[in-house]
Amino acid sequence: MKALDRKLFRDLWGMRGQILAIVLVIACAAAMSVMSLSTQQSLGQTQTTYYERYRFADVFALLKRAPNTLAERVAEIPGVARVQTRIVASVTLDVRGLKEPAVGRLISVPDRRTAILNDVHLRAGRYVEPGRAGEVLVSEAFAQAHGFGPGDAVTAVLNGKRQELRIVGVVLSPEYVYQLKEGDFFPDDKRFGVFWMAYSELAPAFDMLGAFNSVTLTLMPGASEAEVIERLDRLTAPYGGFGAYGRYDQTSHRFLSDELQQLRRTGTIMPGIFLAVAAFLLNVVMSRLVATQREQIAALKAFGYSKWEVGGHYLKFVMLVVVAGVLSGTAFGAWLGRGLTELYTRFYRFPLLHFSLDPGVLLLTFVVSAGAAVLGTAGAVRAAVALPPAQAMRPEPPATFRPTLIERIGLKGLLSQPARMILRQLERKPVNALLSVLGMAMAVSILIVGNFSTDALDFMMEFQFSASQRQDMTVAFVEPTSASSLYEIAHLPGVVTCEPFRSVGVRLRAGHLTRRVGVMGLEPDARLYRLLDADGRPVSLPPDGLVMSEKLARLLGLRVGQELTVEVLEGERPVRRVTLAGLMTDYTGMGCYMDIRALNRLMREGAALSGAFLAVDGRHADELYRQLKETPRVGGVTVKRAALRSFQDTIAENLNTIRFFNVLFACVIAFGVVYNSARVSLSERSRELATLRVIGFTRAEISFILLGELGVLTLAAIPVGLLMGYGLARLVSWSLDTDLYRIPPIVDASTYAFAATVVLMAALASGLIVRRKLDHLDLVSVLKMKE
Repeated sequence: MKALDRKLFRDLWGMRGQILAIVLVIACAAAMSVMSLSTQQSLGQTQTTYYERYRFADVFALLKRAPNTLAERVAEIPGVARVQTRIVASVTLDVRGLKEPAVGRLISVPDRRTAILNDVHLRAGRYVEPGRAGEVLVSEAFAQAHGFGPGDAVTAVLNGKRQELRIVGVVLSPEYVYQLKEGDFFPDDKRFGVFWMAYSELAPAFDMLGAFNSVTLTLMPGASEAEVIERLDRLTAPYGGFGAYGRYDQTSHRFLSDELQQLRRTGTIMPGIFLAVAAFLLNVVMSRLVATQREQIAALKAFGYSKWEVGGHYLKFVMLVVVAGVLSGTAFGAWLGRGLTELYTRFYRFPLLHFSLDPGVLLLTFVVSAGAAVLGTAGAVRAAVALPPAQAMRPEPPATFRPTLIERIGLKGLLSQPARMILRQLERKPVNALLSVLGMAMAVSILIVGNFSTDALDFMMEFQFSASQRQDMTVAFVEPTSASSLYEIAHLPGVVTCEPFRSVGVRLRAGHLTRRVGVMGLEPDARLYRLLDADGRPVSLPPDGLVMSEKLARLLGLRVGQELTVEVLEGERPVRRVTLAGLMTDYTGMGCYMDIRALNRLMREGAALSGAFLAVDGRHADELYRQLKETPRVGGVTVKRAALRSFQDTIAENLNTIRFFNVLFACVIAFGVVYNSARVSLSERSRELATLRVIGFTRAEISFILLGELGVLTLAAIPVGLLMGYGLARLVSWSLDTDLYRIPPIVDASTYAFAATVVLMAALASGLIVRRKLDHLDLVSVLKMKE
């Protein structure tokens, strides 16, 4: 082994405590990157393979009723590769053991198994057989939620008639990787299920023999999706078309794509923050190492080592630390990634989902980590290379004595001698003090970022589902109906308050920008479904004009008072110019609202409604559920309490798991930063403290000087870190902003207190460790030293 290499390993061993702390910081960054990016790659590759193998459609369209012959005209649209027509119907389900009514979506499939678009993957049982009444395939999510398998049955209300659906197979579909009912933002596998039924069985039940009400398409390579959708809309409009849409707007695909996007951002932003801390720590350690090895550097150059060899020696030091951190972080990240992938299989349904380490991710993690470390230590290495041998032989000149500001203004008597020594040290080396404060402030900020997601989620749920949406239940009708239906709903048992809504699919145009959304018509004085601004104040609905989500307005480039085009996608499909009259705040989806009477006028219809929001007396809930199950016009019932509980059982659990590891990493980093600051301070002042011991200071007094300095720096760092933490929380909140979800940058006082407490405890633990080092100061070497 070369002499420089032996020196390298001796240096690493001598600084093992500080090096271990830095390795842990780099490992946290590498683990976060590997976990997020490799999981994202695994999900993305599985998604692509699944879509191709089971022929997931590119374009979707719903309509009232069209003859099967229309499929031939659809297939003639330029760019269309394949056409699949089918029947899709929503029904009310009466599920054994479930008090509330569930919602089922029935989809027709060919009587005999053949390759179709959005094909099903059989998990258990068999395919439906012609001539066997009531046979269905059921989605795996719904089956698992109720413990169903082949041979079980549920009761459904099909077009006003109760029918038993016998399950013969459990399946998956690329159309329902994320099984979610339209209009919902949380999966509820107990109360929403998808069923596939033979066309010959489903068509007569809904008067659809020789007809269809849903069509899906795949496109040829290079085809224009927008042009195909426009032509498809023209063909389906006479048959009550509701407006075609592309894969981007398909519910399941949209949620999965947003999850992949968030994983990608998580795998870059958080590791970037961690690596910035690691680079800072390495810079501090390397700068101190070069300063303490001035004489060794001079000796090396005097013995003939070139500046490149000396620089390479210190770069090797850095790279060994990086390699150790990346290797340990990769192993831990792979373990975390497998666990995260298992969590995803609970609500993203694939035939096969395996976590795999992507070599590209590993290479990227190493290159970024090494780059951050080299950039962080470039100044220290340059100083080692440039140091002339003659100058390096001389020790660093002692700091110039100068009274502190407090002493100069006459407050010297208020401080003890050790306290004045602490302040003098901080004033003599303000840059070092500032760097220590910055390092510990970064530790505080990382703790806040790792923990604030719970605060944001709690606020979002309170804002969205308690302050804004205050209904207990939402009842949706099979199709728009007259206002008289509201009185029937209002007189059902247990209904305390009933407010109508009208929901219409539209395409909004503002210049060249378009968005396909739903407009909801509400009563201007609605109490169960309120529109709120960012401060939680109610936003009133004007007699005319739209009120829309701030997010939607930003995407369309609109300001209050500007006009936009509203293209209705159902009924007579009117096109109107409407004024943006106001903005509201929401954190799920992108809402767009009108006065219900203004929306009825826009639709050129009477007082029609799509459903109602209900406040319910819980004592009569069971009777209400029973009657709703038997009401033919009811197409769906959403119980808010049950939906939120489902959210807590699935998505919230996943978020809390990720938060746990964020906080764990943040705690490790906090201790690493504070411990390094304490050790660097001890290294810089060891000769001075040993001298004080020689001239008569007690161990308690020199401990007060060193640990008092650490305490002052820690207390100064906490408020700075709290501000930095809020800024980083805003950055993370911005990075996770999607069309479907927005995480507000809300940080509770408890999170600030947690971050400050952890850093204080890290400072206390580091102080105790460093305090033991003071008992082993080399007093003899101080007595021999020539100044």
